[in-house]
Amino acid sequence: MEETMSPRLDEQRPATLCTPYEDPATASSATMPEHDAHGAPGHDEGHGPGLAGLPEIPPYDEVDAVDARALSKTLFARLASLEEGTHDYAYVRNTLVELNLALVKFAASRFRTRSEPMEDIIQVGTIGLIKAIDRFELTRGVEFPTFAMPTIIGEIKRFFRDTSWSVRVPRRLQELRLDLAKAGDELAQQLDRAPTVAELAERLGLAEDEVVEGMAASNAYTASSLDAQADEDEPEGSLSDRIGYEDHGLEGIEYIASLKPLIAELPYRDRHILSLRFVSNMTQSEIGEELGISQMHVSRLLSRTLVRLRRGLLTEE
Repeated sequence: MEETMSPRLDEQRPATLCTPYEDPATASSATMPEHDAHGAPGHDEGHGPGLAGLPEIPPYDEVDAVDARALSKTLFARLASLEEGTHDYAYVRNTLVELNLALVKFAASRFRTRSEPMEDIIQVGTIGLIKAIDRFELTRGVEFPTFAMPTIIGEIKRFFRDTSWSVRVPRRLQELRLDLAKAGDELAQQLDRAPTVAELAERLGLAEDEVVEGMAASNAYTASSLDAQADEDEPEGSLSDRIGYEDHGLEGIEYIASLKPLIAELPYRDRHILSLRFVSNMTQSEIGEELGISQMHVSRLLSRTLVRLRRGLLTEE
């Protein structure tokens, strides 16, 4: 495989082969593998015969793009001959990851304006790089960067698609939002106006209900802070001042719904007293005059009824 190496890598180099993810500047002699006269890793430090004959791997930050491509070809050819799961296979695979991290950083730079930390984007892109390494076949005759870049960018885009939504919606609606945005821009240019729901549905071959659903789901992509200030032409204050007020009456709806069947089981006189007291808002004396009984008797009947209803609610809970 020597014909795949660049002239720069064919020169004599010091023994700088290091384990992937290990800093060559801090690696001790106890952890560095021995090398033979040709710079290949030796076998005394746990390296198997599958690594024999490999070229020296300089510190990763010293490898330019041309050398990385040349080294990658050699390593991919060796990887194809190694058994998956062995130490040698893992070593060559990890070395390929380190050599091609520049592809991930280049792809991640396209998304530097996003709100996500660049470290997270690079980490996700590295997953795409690993997937590309596992799928790549040297016999296809395609350069690895050409093959890997769509996989890396696709992994990063999936990351934003799955995490950037303020409210989680099904993936079908996430993809529909993108289709609607693309179709809307195209139709707006053709029609010189915003397209209607019917025009969008015809363009995408969907039902109008599906288009409406996709447009509604688009509202979940971003969220506004309740403390956000209004525009200059709006006299109101923050958004929280314009979205309504707390309705304390809502707290009793659940109890009312639970009380209805319990009240229906009461005798007619008890129901009538409850109605006069809490619906007509009559006093106990007025109820007594209405029913021809004493105010004390009304009080005892009302208390007994309320205890019965309260016990019924607690039993349901």
